[in-house]
Amino acid sequence: MRPAIFAVGAAAAAWSAPAAAAHAPALAAALRIARRVDGLPGVALTFDDGPHPAGTPAVLAALERAGARATFFLVGEQVRRHPSLAREIVAAGHAVALHGDRHRCQLRLTSRALDDDLARVAATVADATGLAPALYRPPYGVFSIAGLALVRRRGWRDLLWSRWGRDWRADATPEGIAAKATEDLGPGDVVLLHDADHYGAGGSHRRTAAALPLILEDVRRRGLTAQERL
Repeated sequence: MRPAIFAVGAAAAAWSAPAAAAHAPALAAALRIARRVDGLPGVALTFDDGPHPAGTPAVLAALERAGARATFFLVGEQVRRHPSLAREIVAAGHAVALHGDRHRCQLRLTSRALDDDLARVAATVADATGLAPALYRPPYGVFSIAGLALVRRRGWRDLLWSRWGRDWRADATPEGIAAKATEDLGPGDVVLLHDADHYGAGGSHRRTAAALPLILEDVRRRGLTAQERL
């Protein structure tokens, strides 16, 4: 019995081995999962979970006022609901990337379900935008070992983040989001924000939109730019 239990435990540990990479730089480095982009002269602003009928336009407007560019990690089920917003992101000069077809943790999915999810989000984004993004971030920033292998088998790049605003929380404030997102900010940092509240606290997109001018001003004050489309 003990060898069987040990084997099951070892298999579970292997499956979930990459899960903490977003918060463990050494683990991310060991698995070659990018958290930042070395060589960038500025910082990369990224927005997950959209598109959203209110949050995405508000974020796009704030970026346009500042002359900034960003990368939007899109969820397939939201693109099917709002395909015109996905096209608006591209038309405004921003990049689109993939964030899964449904916002589900990879640790809860079989390899087959994961592969189906990746195929569907890729097809959905391509249908809506005419583009074929090859950059992927998993929901919750959590990779399983199978998910990481499947992404790389498709020739996609994986990217997590090095700074975040924790803007999905119900207790977040624009000032707090901006302070957290810009803490020790430097060239090559990838900043995680959200232009949608589909999977976070209701109304959180409004606080993100309000924080964005503060973040962009801090970026400018540090002598950096937010022009990076990953």
